Amino acid sequence: MARKKEFDEKVLLDKALDLFWRKGYNATSAQDLVDELGISRSSLYDTYTDKRHLFMESLRQYQLCNTSVIVRMADESTDAEQTIQQIFQNIIKESVEDAVKKGCYMVNTAVELSGQDKEIGDLVAQNNKNVEDALTRLVKKGQADGQFSTKKTARAFARYLFSSISGLRVAARSGSDKRVLNDIAEVVLFTLLQVS
Repeated sequence: MARKKEFDEKVLLDKALDLFWRKGYNATSAQDLVDELGISRSSLYDTYTDKRHLFMESLRQYQLCNTSVIVRMADESTDAEQTIQQIFQNIIKESVEDAVKKGCYMVNTAVELSGQDKEIGDLVAQNNKNVEDALTRLVKKGQADGQFSTKKTARAFARYLFSSISGLRVAARSGSDKRVLNDIAEVVLFTLLQVS
């Protein structure tokens, strides 16, 4: 008869995600995981097979908890301009309040691993596409309502928004203060609003 696990896998995954987010994949050792998660090495491997599998699960968890928020905000929006402002303000608030300056987990992963691990690269690319698609739908709403410029396609503006969000995260991670981050967000919105 198999022994019942004496830990909550969701709690474990959240702890692993936080550790990988702070240290990165390569700098996180198996011993770091054992120490951080508070379980034995055998329990870790029985549950997640290996470090890479645990890392992949943590990326999926991030996608579920973080990426899905932006997608939901975009899809439920009744005011595209206000929603984009809110997305940027949420990111700025989270970044300013983060004492560790972790940045964005997906951006960090893309920089560290996308060129080295196809499966991880594909997961990051799919995550990015999900966000870009949601932003495209949001920009289309704003264009249809006359809020946003139609000088570029909704897809082109969405790509600009996505790259600006990624850049904002990198700027925050490198120590930019709230004033700098607000300037970035304001110029992004200003570009979208150039209707005439």
